[in-house]
Amino acid sequence: MKPYIIVNPVAGSVGDIQLRLEQLHRLNAKEVRVTRHAGEAETLARAAIRAGSDYVIAVGGDGTLNEVINGIATDRRARQVCVGFVPLGTANDFARSIGLTRDVDANIDTLRAKKTTAIDLVRMTSGRRRYFVNASAGGFSGVVGEKLTSEIKAAWGPLAYLRSAAAALPELQAYRTTMIFDDAEELVIDVYNVVVANGQFAGSGLPIAPQANPSDGLLDVVLVPKRPAAQMALLAAEMLLGRHISSDAVPFRRAKKISVRSRPGMWFNADGELVGNQPAVFQTIPHALDFVVSK
Repeated sequence: MKPYIIVNPVAGSVGDIQLRLEQLHRLNAKEVRVTRHAGEAETLARAAIRAGSDYVIAVGGDGTLNEVINGIATDRRARQVCVGFVPLGTANDFARSIGLTRDVDANIDTLRAKKTTAIDLVRMTSGRRRYFVNASAGGFSGVVGEKLTSEIKAAWGPLAYLRSAAAALPELQAYRTTMIFDDAEELVIDVYNVVVANGQFAGSGLPIAPQANPSDGLLDVVLVPKRPAAQMALLAAEMLLGRHISSDAVPFRRAKKISVRSRPGMWFNADGELVGNQPAVFQTIPHALDFVVSK
């Protein structure tokens, strides 16, 4: 299987694109395509599958991987496709969950060895349908994103998301939220944020769902409840250490299907891309993709 490689030249840590393309020569690709605009990676992945490719590699950040995943997921042959990833974005959150590093040559060795595992795909519907492999966040994430400047990312690293969340606190509003898990348990709660996770990390390395397993057929749901500012600061510290799941302050559930509706409508993203602010439904598609991993 010669891979079809899709490269995002403006991903956060691509750097010298010609150097990256030279490194990728080691993969003996069937074709290497460099995207020119947002959304093109999805189109290219879909075209690759229709042309018979069965090994597609995304080179870029979480957004690039998400586009490629969505290009593959809508094809009936998706289960026969092997997916690889060279994480060259700013966050690379899903890469952490599957043991990939920022070392391009090491990742190329992993892609050549092609050790795969079947991972779950998540189908999200909120006005429109979108697929993801890592996480979806709804609520204050949009406000936090506005505060998350490139300067803060560079200065704070893994702390950047929490630093921006602290800056956004005065603007936060709570959402009266009704959640239904596996069409059975109902929970009504006032929250600032809802995270539906397949992978362990979000927000540039924050261990938001430290026990998540992208191959167990379940979604980890982490709720950030409405709390006074001082308690939110303590909660942020626990989240940074990955200790919030064991805290009584953070409701946590696991389910195959989650339905969410709120007042006001909560905007949800899928691996960082805004999808919609209508009632959302998340459902796992177990072992839907064969993914190249290093562990």
